Amino acid sequence: MFYMKIIFRFILLIVAVGFIVQCHSSKPVKSIEDLKTAFNSESTASEKYAKFAQAAMEEGYDTIAKLFEATSKSEKIHAFNHGKVLEKYGNSIGNAEIGSYEIKTTIENLQTAINGETYEMQTMYPGFIKNAEIEKAPEAAKSFTWAWDGEKKHLNYYRQVQSLIVKGNENGLSFEWYVCPTCGNIYNDIDVKESCDFCLTKKVNFDGYTEEVGGE
Repeated sequence: MFYMKIIFRFILLIVAVGFIVQCHSSKPVKSIEDLKTAFNSESTASEKYAKFAQAAMEEGYDTIAKLFEATSKSEKIHAFNHGKVLEKYGNSIGNAEIGSYEIKTTIENLQTAINGETYEMQTMYPGFIKNAEIEKAPEAAKSFTWAWDGEKKHLNYYRQVQSLIVKGNENGLSFEWYVCPTCGNIYNDIDVKESCDFCLTKKVNFDGYTEEVGGE
């Protein structure tokens, strides 16, 4: 009888350990879906902003074009980071599903960008981060947080530019932009730091987007 109790307890221990291992090895299902959504959304934003940059150049808004180029690169980095996390979870990312968008005047394109960044900043990423925390998926939460913090800055810059353009004061816009290649953080020539605020990458490694003063 004594030995039967020991064997029974041993079996229960094995079952419990197996359950714990299974729980820890399970994939964060919701976060994986969120990563796919974010990957496609950021890829779309990157392509869209690149097109907006071309339109701004054609309209003579050289400084705004550089901002769009910088944010296009930033969104591309966000998408890349989401893709890397997906691969860690055993998912092949393949080609992004690019959503539809329209290219209008630069003033209208700025408003489109503001609308998109507002949604990602207020709704999309807060929800994704919450899901990652619930599923205990730190890699996903980190990638989402870097992108979320980046979208806040995009939104702020777009609003500043829109305000100046409405007032007919493009001369007050920054003509130098910097993008952190690790997390996608973005700076202008006024607020650039020696190291990235988000991931501590050094400024010397930042990608630069600068209007050629006095150029064509």
